[in-house]
Amino acid sequence: MEIKRVETEQELEKAYSIRKQVFVEEQKVPLEEEIDEYENDSIHFLLYADGIPAGAGRFRVLNGIGKVERICVLSSLRKKGSGKAIMAGIETYAKEQGITDLKLNAQTQAIPFYEKLGYRVASEEFMDAGIPHRTMVKTV
Repeated sequence: MEIKRVETEQELEKAYSIRKQVFVEEQKVPLEEEIDEYENDSIHFLLYADGIPAGAGRFRVLNGIGKVERICVLSSLRKKGSGKAIMAGIETYAKEQGITDLKLNAQTQAIPFYEKLGYRVASEEFMDAGIPHRTMVKTV
């Protein structure tokens, strides 16, 4: 597996395609909520498995804190370390930029995954796109 920072429009379209498959098709998130006004302010990442795009995520900085967003993996590669690899790539990028405090809004079903990566719950449950979430934080 390889994590790559998106550098071209073609790579960005691949990231969007994966996000649409996971969030829009599987989880029924409306497209207009999935692809949002923060796309141009974000750094996007792609996970490649055997040279094929199979996961995505994005990162942006808000008031000096890194916000990890839109982490997703195609169903065929879940439970194989793909999500962990995406998170490691984003965290490495954050550290390289001097950002040590990270936060994310985790779907409640994904909280155990993020806890294994050192994130801790920092909010009550809230709804986002009709899915329950909680904010989680980590210092890297």
